[in-house]
Amino acid sequence: MTRLWRKQTDSSTLTEPRVLIRVFVPQGRLEASVEFYQRLQHVEADARFDFPEAGLCLATVGAFLVIEGDAEALAPFRSTTGTLLVDDVVPYHDRLVAEGAEIIFPLQQVPTGAGFNARHPDGTVVEYVHHRPTSEGR
Repeated sequence: MTRLWRKQTDSSTLTEPRVLIRVFVPQGRLEASVEFYQRLQHVEADARFDFPEAGLCLATVGAFLVIEGDAEALAPFRSTTGTLLVDDVVPYHDRLVAEGAEIIFPLQQVPTGAGFNARHPDGTVVEYVHHRPTSEGR
């Protein structure tokens, strides 16, 4: 069974994007990293989920998105500077396309909702994602 736990299952009520700094850790280091970032920021992790199609396990802790996987699984994701958790990815997708951004991972369903990655005109790669509850309400 795929793990999916979130304090908030729906980001549609966000008034501002939540910026998440990406932290890449090798297999078996997710828990230690989560504990470190919890102590550092005096917060608790607010989400943990598996992305089995990509071979990854993830957790959000304050301003950090901790991504665990082996070197091969992490490789395609390392070029992404950060993640923006937004209320709805579709308007961002449309604006980015209109502004000439390159969509490098197409808009698709992900374990937590929907997302895509774009290379901005300045070369920065950002993941845009919105969260929605699963059919089980998780």
